[in-house]
Parts: sequence; structure tokens; C-alpha cells
Amino acid sequence: MPVSSSSPRPAEPVRGRRGLAEFIELPYRLHGGDPHFVPPLRGDCRRLLDRRHNPFFRYGEVELFTVRRAGRVAGRIAAVHNPRHNGVHGARDGFFGQFACADDPEAARELLDAVARWLRERGLRTMLGPVNFTMNDECGVLVEGFDAPPSVMMPYNPAYYPALLESCGMVKAKDLWAWDGTGWVPPERLLSIARRAESRHRLTVRPLDPARYDADLDRVKLVFDRAWQGNWGFTPMTDAEFALAKQRLRAIMNPRLVQLAEVAGEPVAVALALPDFNQALAAARGRLSRFGLPLGRVRLSLAARRIDRVRGLLFGVVPDLRRHGVEAALLARTYEAVTAGGYRGGMELGWTLEDNQAINRYLSLLGGTRSKAYRIYGREL
Repeated sequence: MPVSSSSPRPAEPVRGRRGLAEFIELPYRLHGGDPHFVPPLRGDCRRLLDRRHNPFFRYGEVELFTVRRAGRVAGRIAAVHNPRHNGVHGARDGFFGQFACADDPEAARELLDAVARWLRERGLRTMLGPVNFTMNDECGVLVEGFDAPPSVMMPYNPAYYPALLESCGMVKAKDLWAWDGTGWVPPERLLSIARRAESRHRLTVRPLDPARYDADLDRVKLVFDRAWQGNWGFTPMTDAEFALAKQRLRAIMNPRLVQLAEVAGEPVAVALALPDFNQALAAARGRLSRFGLPLGRVRLSLAARRIDRVRGLLFGVVPDLRRHGVEAALLARTYEAVTAGGYRGGMELGWTLEDNQAINRYLSLLGGTRSKAYRIYGREL
């Protein structure tokens, strides 16, 4: 997007329906011509920002800002105060999210400075982001891997974003890695380890039961909270947030791609993969209907039948059973489910924290290759 020679106006809070519509529409206008940009459904964007719909607003606070150049919106951002994160981590962090901007350092600086002022007013000392609005949601700026579209529930941005943020004084806080597992076949040694683990620990690995969808996903959350406890940035979802997540997942989930490991009926590990719904979402062009006709819905339905990729979204083992072969059992069953489902177009695994040496080494030894990196930026306030 060409930058006007006029100076940008100071960033201003978003007000009214028109202001919100401009905020939502900006990424489509800026990046609509990018072949790797997958337009999210506008309805989903509105619900994320709707205080009546998004449970984050029951405890968190958000202020939206836009900046204009020559009368047009050139950038947008959200200032985010997440008291639960700070309570869990004993921190005074603030966040920015929903960042979209033309390649315009002055406009980007106005946005980030507006967020910094807003966070300082609330006594916060560090600004991290982008995070939309928790680390359980989409987060990070793509800094490696611009040659392919994002997988489902992962962000995307043009290659100029990292330099744009760094020109405003933002520095790396943490990188999140995505791994390419395309073509991976479990070696016999891994299958042997899996069999021994199942026998030694009386471990059972089963797919999610559609008849017990809610109960089984509640078991997934039990593992999720135990396995991720203490990880950088992790804060457990509230019950309301998880209820909304279950609702979203139901629309795109293949139950066979969710593997639960149990010992004596208690959940101890989980692997959750999703069909890469972004392959279908691209066909809807950001809308389910247009001119009163369900054109996007029809395109989406037809494209969904051709999904041939998966994303490994969650993989976790409770601490006392790590390195006991449970990981091997989960991977073996996940491979069987992916193969049986006909997903031959590829698999992305992640994200993983860059300094999670155990899982990164494991994925590398199994033949995975790092395909993308997403960066959380930070700066002191």
C-alpha cells in the first residue's frame, strides 16, 4: 500500500459502528492481494471484538485504536490488559494485538505509542505482542516462512512487518516455531517404544468419542492445563473461554484426529490435530453471504471436501509420565488417524516455544523440519 506524503494523525480510539467496521476491514484492504493471505470470516472478527460474546472481556480490558493518513485508516491495534496473565506469572505485562498496518513506520509508531500510554495508565511495565487477546489465541508476527499460507488458527502477515515493528523500538521476546511433518512415517523403533509403553503403563490410546464430545474435550483440558503449566506465557482458559473454544472446534474437528491417552481411566496425554480448514476458508473470501446470497457458504462447503492437510495443534503429556514412551504411542496413533483420513497434502506441527528443547529435539529426530517462526515482541514501558 503506497504511503501518502502527509504525516499521520495521532492514533485515536475506535468509536461507533463505522469506526469498528473500518477497524475490521483494514487487513482485507491492505493484504487482499497477497496470495498467502487467508481472509478470516468477518463475522468471526466481529465476535472476537464483541464484549457480549468473547469471555475474555469478563476479566480483561481492551481498547482499539486506528491511525489515519490522508483521511484513510493506515493502521490498527488493540491495547490489552490481562489481569489473569499477570496473576499467574507475577508480572505487570500489558499486550498489544490486532495489529495491521501499511508499511509506514510513522503510523506504526503512533499506534504502539498509543498502546504504551494506555498500558502505563494502568500501572503496567512491559508491552508484549501481538497477542489476540491471550496466548491461547492467535499470537505472534510471522518472521520466517513467507512462502506458504498459514495453517488453521495461525496468523499471517507480509514480510515487512518485523522490520516495521523493530523500527518502533520493539525487540524479540520469544519465538514460536512451526514444524513441517509432511511425509513423515513412524520408524519401527518408535512403534516398538509405543507398544512397550502401552503394556508397561497399561496405557490406552483412543480417539475422541463424538457421543461424549463435551466430556472428552473436558479431559483434553485437564491434560492441557497440567502439561503446559509453567510454560512461558501460558495461562489456563476460564471455563467460559473453553466452552467457546469447544464450540469453535466442533465446526471443524475430525474426532479421529484427537487422541487421548489414559491410565486406569484417567487422562494423561493428548494429541489434537485439526483438518487445515484454512484450505477451505480461502474460498469464502471473508464472507459467508453476499448480496443476500450464501455464496461464501457454498464455496466453503465445496472447498472443505478437498482439505488434505492437517495441523497438529496440541501435544502434551502430564509431567510424571514424560519420557516413558507415551509420546511415541500418541504419535503412532495420530499417524494412523491422519493416514486413514486421507490427509496426504501435508502436516504442520506447532507451535512450540523456541526454548522447549525436549519437544523441539524430539520433532527434529523424527524428521520434522522447522518451517515457520512467529515472534512475540516486547519493550519496557
